[in-house]
Amino acid sequence: MLQVGDPNTDHGCWERPEDMDTPRTVYVVEAPNAASDVAGETAAALAAASMAFRSIDPGYSETLLRNAVRAFQFADTYRGAYSDNPVIKAGVCPFYCDFDGYQDELLWGAAWLRRATQDDMYLNYIESNGQTLGATENINEFGWDNKHAGLNVLVSKEVLEENMYSLQSYKASADSFMCTLIPESSSSHIEFSPGGLIYRPGGSNLQHATSIAFLLLTYANYLEKTAQTVNCGSLSVGPTPLRKIAQRQVNYILGENPAGLSYMVGYSLNFPQRIHHRGSSLPSIKDHPDFIACKAGSTYYNSSSPNPNVHVGAVVGGPGDDDVYEDDRADYKKSEPTTYINAPLVGVLAYFAANPATIE
Repeated sequence: MLQVGDPNTDHGCWERPEDMDTPRTVYVVEAPNAASDVAGETAAALAAASMAFRSIDPGYSETLLRNAVRAFQFADTYRGAYSDNPVIKAGVCPFYCDFDGYQDELLWGAAWLRRATQDDMYLNYIESNGQTLGATENINEFGWDNKHAGLNVLVSKEVLEENMYSLQSYKASADSFMCTLIPESSSSHIEFSPGGLIYRPGGSNLQHATSIAFLLLTYANYLEKTAQTVNCGSLSVGPTPLRKIAQRQVNYILGENPAGLSYMVGYSLNFPQRIHHRGSSLPSIKDHPDFIACKAGSTYYNSSSPNPNVHVGAVVGGPGDDDVYEDDRADYKKSEPTTYINAPLVGVLAYFAANPATIE
C-alpha cells in the first residue's frame, strides 16, 4: 500500500480532520509493477525499527525484520519508480512523485538491512551496486525523496569502525559532503543565510537544516569513536566543528536568529501564529460543533487572525535565504509544518539533551 486519499481533492479542501469527506482512495502496487522507492524506503524503516525493538520486544523485532527483507526483495526484483506507473501517477503527482529516482532507496534499504542483520549478502549488494545505482554521484542532500547523503554517512560507519575498505567510496562521498559544510574549507559550497541557517532553494527549507544537522551529529559520533578526522584540503576537521554547525542550526530554529522568532510552535513567547495547518487554523469541535464543509473552511484559511489551536512542537518551513519570515498561512513553503522537518530534529534534540556537555 502506497497512499490513502486523493491529494488533488484533499488539497482543494480546508477542513478539520473530523469533517473530512473527501475520497479515501487506496493506492496499491502489486507485482510485477514497480515501486522500488517506496518498498526500499519501507525496508529501511522496518530494518531500523527492528534494531530499536530488539532488546525490549524480540518477537516484534523479528516480525519487523522479516517484513523488511520481503519489502526489499520486492523493491529489487521489480525495479522502477512507483510514480512511473500511470495508474498511480494520476493519484500521487505532482505532489508526491519520485523526483530523484528510485536507485538511492534500493541502496538505502540494503544498507539498513546490512546494519540490522550483518548479513554479507547485503554488504555484497552495496559493494557491487554502488556505481550502477548512483552512489558515486555525490549528491549532497538527505530528505524524503533523496537518501544519498544519509546513505553515505550510514555506510561509512563500517569503514570507520570495521575497516571495511571495500566501501571506501561511500566514506569519500560522506567526507566530501562534510567538507561542503565547513565555511573555511576550499570545498565549501552549501549556502548559509546571513544569520547562519543552512539554506537550499525550493521551499520548506528547515527540512534541510534539520536533516543535515542530524547527519553532522551522526558523523561526528563515528569520527569521535574511532579518533579520526575528515580531510578538507588543508583543513583537518574533527567532531567538534561538525557538532557546532549542528548546534547552530538548532539554536537558530529555536530563536537565536535575526527575527528573534522560534520556528517551533509553542516554544518561547515568539513563534509563528498563522501556520499552514488545517486542524490548527480551524475552530475545534468543542468550540464549533457544527460541520465545516470543504470550501467553508476558506474563511478561516484567508483570515488574518492567529490560529485558534496552538500546534505545540510543530516546526514550520522557515525563513528564506534572507532570514525573513512572513507569518502568512497562505505561504505554505514557509508556514507549513511537516513530519520530514520534525523527524530529524527529534534526533538532534535527543542528542543534545543526552550530551549537554557538548553545548556551549
